[in-house]
Amino acid sequence: MSKKAIIFLAEGFEEVEAITPIDYLRRAGIEVSTVAVGSKGTNEVKGAHGIPVIADTSLSALAGRLTGASWDAALLPGGIPGAPNLAASGELGAFLKDMAGAGKLVAAICASPAVVLFPLGLLKDRCFTGYPGTEKEVSGAQWSEGTVVIDGNIITSRGAGTAAAWATAIIGKLLDEGTAQKIAAAVLL
Repeated sequence: MSKKAIIFLAEGFEEVEAITPIDYLRRAGIEVSTVAVGSKGTNEVKGAHGIPVIADTSLSALAGRLTGASWDAALLPGGIPGAPNLAASGELGAFLKDMAGAGKLVAAICASPAVVLFPLGLLKDRCFTGYPGTEKEVSGAQWSEGTVVIDGNIITSRGAGTAAAWATAIIGKLLDEGTAQKIAAAVLL
């Protein structure tokens, strides 16, 4: 049975931080579903740089059916106002807490570790990274300058320039390091 990942896209998401892991995880054979958060009757979500993406479904379409038991990993791209728009969803927050509580993988990049994970208590007593400066918004966790930080089932990364390393780390955790390195080599990372 293949692994399943879900990536949440809210208006203003950082495009590179979303598309890179979608591409890399699918290359690795991981089933990836994209979900529009806060969409109003459409699955189209516009990124921080005006690039529209059509998500597979919407958070509202998954209402009542979004449980941690259905997924192996949840991914949160950053971006402004993408990360705050993700954080504004109570339903998404409950799902992320369910995923983390079940030991499932929760991966956030850029502003999302500080803006989305921290308010949910998911960074408490953990080592994390994110976009430089966002660490000032976080207490009770240890900041790292690392490109990608893995602390148990939480994977965090710095920003658009680290999206490929973040995606390969997610593959390594979901599948194995050999597969992650194979994907990295195939894309000349």
